[in-house]
Amino acid sequence: MVDYEVTVFTGSLDHAATYNDVYIKLVGTDGESHRTQLIDHKGSLAFIKGAVSSFTVPCSVSIGKLLLIELDKQRFSFFPEEHWFPDKVEIKSPEEVTYTVPIYRWITDSKVHHFREGTALRVFEDNRRLGKYRDKELKRRKEEYCWEVYKEGIPHCIKAKDPCSLPPEVRFSFTKTMQFAFTAVTGMIELRLEELVICKKKWEDMHHLNRALWHKTHMADYVQKHWKEDVFFGYQYLNGINPMLIRCCTALPSNFPVTDDMVFPHGQSSLEEEMKKGNMFLVDYKLLDGVKPNVINKKKQYLMAPLVLLHKTPQDQLMPVAIQLKQTPADDNPIFFPTDSEYDWLMAKIFVRSADFNIHELNVHLLRTHLLAEVFTVSLLRNLPMVHPLYKLLIHHTRYTLQINILARLLLISKTGVFTKYAASGGEGMITILRRSMSSMTYSSLCIPDDIAERGLEDVPNFYYRDDGLRLWDIINRFVQGVLGYYYKNDAEVKQDSELQKWISDIFVHGFLSKKSTGIPQSFTSVAELVKFVTMVIFTCSAQHAAVNSGQYDFDGWMPNAPTSLQCPPPTKKGTTNEATMLDTFPDVSTTVHGMAVVWLLSKQSTDFVPLGHYPKNHFTEETPCKLIKEFQERLEEFEANVKARNGSLGVPYTYLIPAEVENSVTL
Repeated sequence: MVDYEVTVFTGSLDHAATYNDVYIKLVGTDGESHRTQLIDHKGSLAFIKGAVSSFTVPCSVSIGKLLLIELDKQRFSFFPEEHWFPDKVEIKSPEEVTYTVPIYRWITDSKVHHFREGTALRVFEDNRRLGKYRDKELKRRKEEYCWEVYKEGIPHCIKAKDPCSLPPEVRFSFTKTMQFAFTAVTGMIELRLEELVICKKKWEDMHHLNRALWHKTHMADYVQKHWKEDVFFGYQYLNGINPMLIRCCTALPSNFPVTDDMVFPHGQSSLEEEMKKGNMFLVDYKLLDGVKPNVINKKKQYLMAPLVLLHKTPQDQLMPVAIQLKQTPADDNPIFFPTDSEYDWLMAKIFVRSADFNIHELNVHLLRTHLLAEVFTVSLLRNLPMVHPLYKLLIHHTRYTLQINILARLLLISKTGVFTKYAASGGEGMITILRRSMSSMTYSSLCIPDDIAERGLEDVPNFYYRDDGLRLWDIINRFVQGVLGYYYKNDAEVKQDSELQKWISDIFVHGFLSKKSTGIPQSFTSVAELVKFVTMVIFTCSAQHAAVNSGQYDFDGWMPNAPTSLQCPPPTKKGTTNEATMLDTFPDVSTTVHGMAVVWLLSKQSTDFVPLGHYPKNHFTEETPCKLIKEFQERLEEFEANVKARNGSLGVPYTYLIPAEVENSVTL
């Protein structure tokens, strides 16, 4: 007889414990154990939350190298059937070899569940005996995670009517569920806005509006004080929550007839000369042209499709120099300049900021992070088993994504959703914008090195989203290269991996709607191609989402800086605006506070936040990938120290890509 020492680690999640009887069978290359009940001196406390309990499993002879375990739990006497969340099982053999079996799953029934030993294996490495477990796992997953078309022309999503219909292992934790629900319900109360929710009147004066921003972050306070300033208007295109639209201008669009004397009235320079120097920049909101605006509280709303020209000054400040609020030049569509009256120029900027809010939420935030992360997640869960190295690498970056997106569809963008009811682009316009945004979404625009180059922004000074984003991309890329290079030694192995090829194929079909023009690969032909794509996936789910999400309350909590909607049309001639015009144009009180509550909810971290590079559920067991994870974390720490040192000398610190503030996955 030989003994195997079995150590079971029960998860630390709320309600992870079970008082049911737990049984195990060990399966190895040379034999298997009997199904054995796990009993120790702790008795019924052996599998409580956070417990680490050891047991002895006897075998008549050595079973050889461990391949898998069979695990089941049975209801004891009159006790109810309980859910149990084991993290992992460690097995020490008589030969003094320790094997780790990652689990990280809820066991909710009394069936026998199979879990593979933790060494990562690609499909062509698995023998026929073990391949059946691989196939069985994927068959179950494909039944649990099905594709659904939410709206034609946008990425497909998980088929689930509500969060409760998701498998338990991908739902929010109890802690996250409670905190998210509490924040959603109490957002108005926390912001002291509950009395204003039903007020459909316009804002009487700026004093009342100022009092509404009672809860201020440091940045929200800064925005409230500086929102009118041109230098801050320009700053937001680089380091606000939407740094994705600005591009270097080498030629003016034909529908934006700006001339030298309009922007350089004293002949100090010319547009051509400044363009050659790389000092002119354009932001074009043409995706919004002709979009049907919403009706809010029975009142028609207005959403423009502006063009904005900016100039980099000798002081390295990005300053707006011309704004046209509609795409088609006309007498009743004047071009506004900083030399116009205070309120003519301010109103032009307000219409631009409202357009930016809507394009940011739908294109930059929802489509390019949330919906893509969901596609990556569903394809991963359908096509890659737990033993696959790419599953082990990416599963951490899918945490909570399916549930947060289901909640977004139910609570934000449904017919009765807050965004639908209180944003200018809500309703019919929302789907129009998403479909148009799909047409501009390319592979290169999702890869920050390519995107920055294509937009001609390599040399723009004080562009901290770019600087921090490129550094994070490099750190992630180096980590991915190390891990995938360990498992895929050559291009032939990548081509040979049918599960890997199915993963990217599903992403191409369901995420990018089979459009070759996006540049998304339909298959992988090389290690380099695989590494770049996986780098993009991790960057999108973590850093990019943080950059466009975390600062929403900071920048949008003060409504005049980012109106969700506007109630009056833009001025058709100059000299007709004043403060009263601005107050009439702002969204009403109810619309304003609903917008504030939503961006507050979407900016509030949960206490079970997991920062980039932290893997509490480590699926890797081999020495090399575990070492690479440690090196990844060390590089992130070094980068964070550098960013904090730089921020110490900045008047407005850029914090959204500090690794400790970047979540591993899309969870908000």
